[in-house]
Amino acid sequence: MTVIDNHEALAEDGELSEASARDYFELLKPRVMSLVVFTAFAGLVLAPGHINPVLGLIAILCIAVGAGASGALNMWYDADIDAIMSRTAKRPIPAGRVAPSEALAFGLVLSGFSVVILGLAVNWLSAGILAFTIFFYAVIYTMWLKRSTPQNIVIGGAAGAFPPMIGWACVTNSVTIESTVLFLIIFLWTPAHFWALALFKMRDYEAVGVPMLPNVAGERVTKHQIVAYAVLTAICAVLPSFLGFASFGYGLVAAGLGAIFIYCSIAVWRMPDGDLKMIPAKKLFAFSIFYLFAVFSALMIDRLAAMLVSQVGGSF
Repeated sequence: MTVIDNHEALAEDGELSEASARDYFELLKPRVMSLVVFTAFAGLVLAPGHINPVLGLIAILCIAVGAGASGALNMWYDADIDAIMSRTAKRPIPAGRVAPSEALAFGLVLSGFSVVILGLAVNWLSAGILAFTIFFYAVIYTMWLKRSTPQNIVIGGAAGAFPPMIGWACVTNSVTIESTVLFLIIFLWTPAHFWALALFKMRDYEAVGVPMLPNVAGERVTKHQIVAYAVLTAICAVLPSFLGFASFGYGLVAAGLGAIFIYCSIAVWRMPDGDLKMIPAKKLFAFSIFYLFAVFSALMIDRLAAMLVSQVGGSF
């Protein structure tokens, strides 16, 4: 009997695992949550208008809790394959520290809590988008797309792209072309980012039968797709300048970052098929994380600089 089977038996007997607070924190996928919080905060900062700081803090906390809930539900459903993959074998459920039933209850309670509090405290549009995001990640991506199509990360990437739109909606109670562009930056960034990881984790995905693109279509097709999405991401990232909600200076910074992103993707494209070290893919994966943080940081700095100039100009 496997660890998971044992814990399912414990759950049926009504017994509880001896999980620590740290184990439950790991269920929230804190690394993913940090990216969600950061981009949601960017949405708050970039949105026109103002939000009460207390309400803004509540909004960020609710978005963070909702993201954590999605992570817990993902780990609950994927516990069987997590136990096999080297990257995930030490997660709380496959490692036997948290029972699957506890993770499920934890994720459901946090989901409901985050959505209701955000709706009551801020507005129901942002709460509705948050609810849809949780559903999309936990059900559409985790339970359906991930194990059924090599385009899983392309479609499923929408779940990770909603946070800045939620942050924007918290301030404006609307969805606009600007917030859609913020969504698209992350949506288009996700395939190149995740397929770089998939290239050097091909054996793990093959072992669990998850149809990631490198395993289904091969390395060469994956490398072509990585370059294509890197180019699309770089183009989309400069759109804020053309749409007027970021300066020309931001556009130059975004263009420079995009050029490096494309260069790294081309290095992956040039990498020989079957390369066991996968160094260019690992470098692209690492840089892609920096790229997203840098783009959204540049957008926020640009926005704050514009506000400062406006205030100084208004004082004369």
